[in-house]
Amino acid sequence: MRWRSRCPRSKGQKSTKSSKYEDLQMLTYILSCLPLSDQKEASLVSRAWYCAAQNALREDASVLSLISVLSPSLRVLDLSSCVALTNRTLQAICAYLTHLSVLRLAWCKELRDWGLLGLGEPSEEPTQEPQLHQELEHQASGPKEPPQPQGPSLLMLRALQELDLTACSKLTDASLAKVLRFPQLRQLSLSLLPALTDKGLVAVAKGCPSLEDLVLSHCSLLSDEGWAQAASSWPRLRHLNLSSCSQLTEQTLDTIGQACKQLRMLDVSMCPGISMAAIRHFQAQLPQVACIQSRFVGGADLTLTL
Repeated sequence: MRWRSRCPRSKGQKSTKSSKYEDLQMLTYILSCLPLSDQKEASLVSRAWYCAAQNALREDASVLSLISVLSPSLRVLDLSSCVALTNRTLQAICAYLTHLSVLRLAWCKELRDWGLLGLGEPSEEPTQEPQLHQELEHQASGPKEPPQPQGPSLLMLRALQELDLTACSKLTDASLAKVLRFPQLRQLSLSLLPALTDKGLVAVAKGCPSLEDLVLSHCSLLSDEGWAQAASSWPRLRHLNLSSCSQLTEQTLDTIGQACKQLRMLDVSMCPGISMAAIRHFQAQLPQVACIQSRFVGGADLTLTL
């Protein structure tokens, strides 16, 4: 969505109004790709940069203002690459658009655990987020049920069948293990989530047992142990992307081969712990797998032999 700046023109400039507007739009786009903290710093550079930063921030406000007037029966919402999207806006989506079946939030890098959980914004993030992790871990280990969210959480979207959280890099097990509980979910992407661990993987497997398409590429904390516990919950998996999961070995391939008999496509590219011999064994174990992406497995380098 585009916004015209109300910043006054400098009298000494000879450029046309349209060219200045295009320059501002380009600067706004560039700043919108930055985290909010960097946008605030950029706004101090000059008057033009301040206007562009304000426009970038309004993109989130525009989405927020539209949510309440959209039809509650809306089924598909794609906000991919809306990097300024805030947790407040996500909670509004959960409150007003409860019939969504497809929600794409890839590269919405400002989303945090408290936003997904429906909690209030911590007053001091550096100290509050570790406390949030500790509280959730205590609740998970104790006999009592965790308290209800203070506001709308992702759990309100009960009709979800596709969810994309690619590169929402501030999300952790603290929220993913609590809100990814969608029995009808078919497609899920948690790619490029550096804080996702085996604990989160197992919780997602139990909460989303109907998955058919799962993307977990570049989740470097996932291990064979996590897959040993999670794989049996996903007998319907047909497409699985584990590329660049650096801790996985052939043990995970054996686990998947035994538990995921419906698998048709597997990507283990750039997994240094998986060898070509293990992939050939996997193909023999599951001949119905039509496509296996295995570029640069086993720590292979990129040297070409002519």
